[in-house]
Amino acid sequence: MHTISRDSPCFYLTSVAKDRLPVFRTNEIKIITCNALDEARKSGEFALYAYALMPDHLHTITDSALSSGETLRFINGIISRRVINYLQQQGYESSLQKLKRKTQKSDHHYSLWDHHPNVRLLLTEKMLMERVHYTHQNPVRAGLVERAEDYRWSSVRCWNGNPLEDEPLLMDLDLIKWRRS
Repeated sequence: MHTISRDSPCFYLTSVAKDRLPVFRTNEIKIITCNALDEARKSGEFALYAYALMPDHLHTITDSALSSGETLRFINGIISRRVINYLQQQGYESSLQKLKRKTQKSDHHYSLWDHHPNVRLLLTEKMLMERVHYTHQNPVRAGLVERAEDYRWSSVRCWNGNPLEDEPLLMDLDLIKWRRS
């Protein structure tokens, strides 16, 4: 169980695609990304409380079982490998060219992510709920849907207690120990 506090915060993480490219616009890539996020959660042994996958970025809220940097390495690393592998297998050369690194600092030829993720510590339940609401309303603000519940690629239905039978990604909400009843 996770009690949210200064000693045990949650992380609000935003990862943006390189040059804000709309990498996550197809259902196939969204499914791959959700599966990779689930794989990262299991590999990194952290809890995932909320998410919204937008066409060019990803919001996640996690526990602090790992440091924010380690959590981001699991999330961004696994998603990047799975998405780039898919693009290579499908022959999406124009997309890969846009993701190509300008300099070869490592063995990796492509970079899916901007290298300046946004990390916020959520120290209270109130802060958590504000970020959950912001995350779930992001598709509405972006004009993708009229109601947050209609956006398939977020955790809003899990929070509302109405997950789909084929929900892309389930949340670890049962691991939050709420102070208020």
